[in-house]
Amino acid sequence: MFVYLEHERLDISSVLLPYVLLILLGISELSDAFDGYLARRYNQVTDLGKVLDPMADSIARISVFLTFTVEPVKLPVPLIFIFLYRDSVVSTLRTICALKGLALAARISGKIKAVIQAIAAFIIILMMIPHSLGYLSTSTLHLISSVIVSIAALYTIFSGIDYIYANRQYIGKLLLLQRSPNG
Repeated sequence: MFVYLEHERLDISSVLLPYVLLILLGISELSDAFDGYLARRYNQVTDLGKVLDPMADSIARISVFLTFTVEPVKLPVPLIFIFLYRDSVVSTLRTICALKGLALAARISGKIKAVIQAIAAFIIILMMIPHSLGYLSTSTLHLISSVIVSIAALYTIFSGIDYIYANRQYIGKLLLLQRSPNG
């Protein structure tokens, strides 16, 4: 985020910026994948990690997209709110259920959502290359970026609905626990 927003103060030209961003995003995504692999490989998966890791990943991706709401990409903020709302609802449900001793299972749709969002971010940064060289207009960059993020947002909505539907029994138990006098 900082590099995107402050690249001029950091003496990073608009032409160099997309390459720096690709490296930083690549490191971020690879370190997340490597962390998950290591946790599973060495049997270090914990209930706390099951709650915090998706939250941290979500914060990182949403931060990237929020940063893209300023020039040159200039994504519409309401699209980013879809990511924010979905992940807030899922994270809240996971946390509350975990506190009540109910583990909500991760869904493959959530993993696919994360991959789609990461791919969308990479595509946007890749499009910044021809833009920085004058081969892609700013309005075209805005339009294509908005379409790509709209597709990611639609899948994000689907994954949220899928998550809630798949865990409806646990969510129902949670609601019953909230209504009981001892809950």
